[in-house]
Amino acid sequence: MRGAGTFTGRAWRVAAKAALVVALAGSALAADAPSTRVPVPGVTAPAEGKCVEDTEFMRRNHMRLLVHQRDRTVHEGIRTEKHSLANCVSCHAGSKTGRVTGSKDAFCEGCHRYAAVKLDCFECHADRPAATASAAAPPAGGPK
Repeated sequence: MRGAGTFTGRAWRVAAKAALVVALAGSALAADAPSTRVPVPGVTAPAEGKCVEDTEFMRRNHMRLLVHQRDRTVHEGIRTEKHSLANCVSCHAGSKTGRVTGSKDAFCEGCHRYAAVKLDCFECHADRPAATASAAAPPAGGPK
């Protein structure tokens, strides 16, 4: 006599088939779902050609490059354009706004919001290329 709580061979096969169906259906649904619930920033590529370094390298090391560039410029008087903040801004400024900050879609601000990292470069530095920044600046000798 079998106990009320035991499975027979047939019941185990049915349970295994049901588990397989659920697993396959779940994986099919997961394939259609986004990989994360957090929206990935929609940043655009540089204005022309290729960035000075590959994307993965820049994601992980751009701050080190900027600090190194700053130290060489400020402490040693060596100015180069390759890893300068001004060079980054001139390539990555948005086509609509001409800036790298100001919205969640802006190049620098979009990634920094996504990563929850404070973006303080532009408290002192211009967030748009020099031509745009100078066009927006008030004329010299104007009202104060």
